[in-house]
Amino acid sequence: MKNKTVAAWLAFAGGPLGLHRFYLFGIWDTLGWLLPIPTALGFYGIERVQQYGLDDMASWWLIPLAGFTFAACALNAIVYALMTPEVWNRKFNPSANEEAPAGQTSWLTIGAIVCSLLIGATVLMSSIVFSFQRYFEYQIEEAQKISQ
Repeated sequence: MKNKTVAAWLAFAGGPLGLHRFYLFGIWDTLGWLLPIPTALGFYGIERVQQYGLDDMASWWLIPLAGFTFAACALNAIVYALMTPEVWNRKFNPSANEEAPAGQTSWLTIGAIVCSLLIGATVLMSSIVFSFQRYFEYQIEEAQKISQ
């Protein structure tokens, strides 16, 4: 039996590592194995900023990958948590009754929604702001070079 609350928390907390995909679809899920790649690239971008500073253009592209991956997993957690018990059990527990307890919503499920919405939106907006800020600062620097 696949529990909706467990899946929502795994998507929120371990989503960038693919843990929710492995829980729901098994260890051989392709997307579960691919999710750590953009997460690792994003953390590599953070490491590049620490080594080379904010002027490193590769970090501008790498850091948002982790943020967007985390935000997408937080959205996935919200979608899982908001599924009705009938839909959840039909999709992930096909042999169980549609009203089986594994698909029921509890306060822990609501907590996963709140945390995913709060932190996921913050990470998404931070990733967008970082990308655009660095892009526009780069454009200003290039325009100053041309005007000199």
